Amino acid sequence: MESRAESSLSSQSIPRFEKEANEVTRPSQTTFELEYSDGLPTVAGQDRPRLPRPAQFSIFPSWKPPSIVTKALRYINGPNPRVSIPDPMPWLEREYHLRYFRFSLHLETRLKKLTRPLASLWIFALFAAAYIVSLAFLVRSQAFLTPADSYVTCTSTYWLPDAGCGLDGSQCEPFDNSTFEFRCPSGCSTTILQNPRAVGDQEPVFVPLIIGGGDQNTNGSSGTYRGDSFICASAIHAGIISNSRGGCGTLSLVANFTDFVSSTAHGLTSTAFPSVFPLSFVFTPSSSLNHCEDLRNDALAFNIIVTCILFLLLSPPPIVAFWSLVCIGFWHVTFFSQPRENPPPISDAFGTFLPALFVAYAFWRVAWRKVLPSFSNIPLERAIWYLAPFWAGVEVNVITDKIPVDRLIASDIRERHGALAAVIIIALVLLVLVVNQVRVIRKTGLLPFYILCYVAAALTVLVFSQMPGLEFHLHHYFAAIALIPIAFLPTRLSAIYQAFLLGMFLNGVAAFDFASIFETHAEIVRDGAVGSELPTFATNSTGWNSSLPLVNQTISWNPFPDDDNDWDSFSLMVDDVERLASNALNYSLALLQPGIPHFFRLAFSSDGVSGDYTRAAIVLANGSWIDPPSGASE
Repeated sequence: MESRAESSLSSQSIPRFEKEANEVTRPSQTTFELEYSDGLPTVAGQDRPRLPRPAQFSIFPSWKPPSIVTKALRYINGPNPRVSIPDPMPWLEREYHLRYFRFSLHLETRLKKLTRPLASLWIFALFAAAYIVSLAFLVRSQAFLTPADSYVTCTSTYWLPDAGCGLDGSQCEPFDNSTFEFRCPSGCSTTILQNPRAVGDQEPVFVPLIIGGGDQNTNGSSGTYRGDSFICASAIHAGIISNSRGGCGTLSLVANFTDFVSSTAHGLTSTAFPSVFPLSFVFTPSSSLNHCEDLRNDALAFNIIVTCILFLLLSPPPIVAFWSLVCIGFWHVTFFSQPRENPPPISDAFGTFLPALFVAYAFWRVAWRKVLPSFSNIPLERAIWYLAPFWAGVEVNVITDKIPVDRLIASDIRERHGALAAVIIIALVLLVLVVNQVRVIRKTGLLPFYILCYVAAALTVLVFSQMPGLEFHLHHYFAAIALIPIAFLPTRLSAIYQAFLLGMFLNGVAAFDFASIFETHAEIVRDGAVGSELPTFATNSTGWNSSLPLVNQTISWNPFPDDDNDWDSFSLMVDDVERLASNALNYSLALLQPGIPHFFRLAFSSDGVSGDYTRAAIVLANGSWIDPPSGASE
């Protein structure tokens, strides 16, 4: 009975215990909502458990980045998820609605259908061969049918500035009885002085150097020009050649000439010089030279047509189109647009061409291969967005010719009319373009990477620019290299940017080679004043006796400073000709022509190299002395 009762008790109690156990161990079916605070989950409606914070070391234990910094970092990182920039939609294939009318041009489809038979490698090869042969004949007519020794550049002169011709001009002889047949390129009326040039007591700047030419000759020749005048600009002023096509002429040297008269002719104004100069020249209209016209405009039209055929009709693969532009643009600048010399030095050009190809390959890898293929299906737009800015970049020297900025140095910006406004406008336009491109790059999430790259590059340039004696000089080819990496997005603006920058790069390296971006101050200012110490005249208007004739007059100057051992002699310019190079402290005026003004400029010299010259002291035609203004003659 007991055992039966025990078993009965067990059978009755076990289910109850199992039920209690199940109630304890079975997972709850109640649903909780989790909230997050400071990165830790909490149950809705309950306080978050306060966990001990791990010990952290910080220089600023209570510092947190300001909210504006946090927002800026979040903005730079870009949206999440990242945005993929789609290929450009064809504008000439869209349907357009005009009130009750709907129309579609389908120009791209029609052009592709018409040019499909021409998209052949063999046709492209034949076209390239025909282009090379045609270019060779054009180059021959441009540069190799005129004697090489007849070519002059836009800045060629018979007399060098300051003491460049030596004492009494002995290194620039002969002074007369000599003729020369010359050929000038086009565009010389816009080749100007970048630094002031002393002409008596005047300092013309930002104009072509033309002195005289206003006198009348009865023998059929032109007016008389001083020997340091630009030959080609003077020939344009005299009407011998044209600015748009260049041309040939003949000049004859004339010895001592007095009173060079200023005049305005053919859009150019010359500078007057009322004293005497040992070398001058006149022009005669006859010349025995042939093939004198500059063909750069014809070559430009020819190359533009070739690239239009390439992009619109032949439609080669993107990489072939890219390398075609590189080659055509480089050799156009080398042979026609801005040759370094005439005839063009082909060996030197090849020395630049090969490194330029390596840089161009970097352009392809960084930017062009990501954009140009996006326009493969819209050849008409591709030609518009690429060819127009590309040729604008190749001819950037012509396009920017009227912009009064050549060197980004303080003296140019301060002294040249309109330079400051031009710099501000260029900077604002560039800022808008860069900001717009950065705005799109941010959407891709690559903005932090590009910021790091450009900051590293800027710091490198800053470090090198602080080396003793060196200054940073931003050449336009280097600006193209710096900006083209951000033009990698498949957009129309990127296409315009990279095409223009490629053309500008080719213009820079083909014309000037890979010029150093770090130069000395003297290299940057070229023939301008370098800031050396200036001597002083002891003669002054107070002690000058104007009643004495020139034959009895002597001018003097003060000796070297006691603490200065850098100089060993003086250089005296009389009427812009070096007449004394010694350690003497005076100069007799006995040999000067009376009745005309005379101009005196003085400089320290060391081992035959002169420093900056003073501004001109003047002895007037009536014998009076005028003290020189302070400062150096540039």
